[in-house]
Amino acid sequence: MTKHYNTLLCLGDSYTIGESVPLHDSFPYQTVQLLRKSGLHFHAPEIVAVTGWTTFELANHLLHIQLNDHYDFVTLLIGVNNQYRGLQTSDFNEDFTFLLKKAIHLTHEKPERVIVLSIPDWGVTPFAAERDQKEISKEINAFNAICKELCEQHKVPFIDITESSRKAEYDINLLAKDQLHYSGKEHYNWAKEVAEVIKTYES
Repeated sequence: MTKHYNTLLCLGDSYTIGESVPLHDSFPYQTVQLLRKSGLHFHAPEIVAVTGWTTFELANHLLHIQLNDHYDFVTLLIGVNNQYRGLQTSDFNEDFTFLLKKAIHLTHEKPERVIVLSIPDWGVTPFAAERDQKEISKEINAFNAICKELCEQHKVPFIDITESSRKAEYDINLLAKDQLHYSGKEHYNWAKEVAEVIKTYES
């Protein structure tokens, strides 16, 4: 009997790629490793993400590439560059709604198999030392509130990794060498959360 290997599509930006860490330390790859250790069969994750992408840029890219017709699970982590560039939350709402519906469609209309991760707070990093860190956190919270509300509307699991990311203010080991992105240690924390959601449907 042929084994079924699950597929995982990960959509996003630098946080999904694992900017400044080895590929295998990114949360998509660590998620798959955790799932395999649990006895589940998974292909390597397919990643559609570029450092610097906003929701609009990810959405636009998805309109011009050919993906598989179906994925067993899809993750979505996007929005930090909307905040960084000072873009409007109203546009973010529209783009994120499109991305959420696209992700649900790719799971054959199974919203419980789409997993949204909240936007990490780069305001606590040394990179933001010369900026208004409280304002960054406030804006990140506003974007995340939209993400959470839309997930609730579409019955999509929402994982809050923002609070975990804020621990980097006191623990330098959670940051990558560039002092802006996150280390494999923090990606592991995210991967554990994603793997737990997936295991509830695959156990």
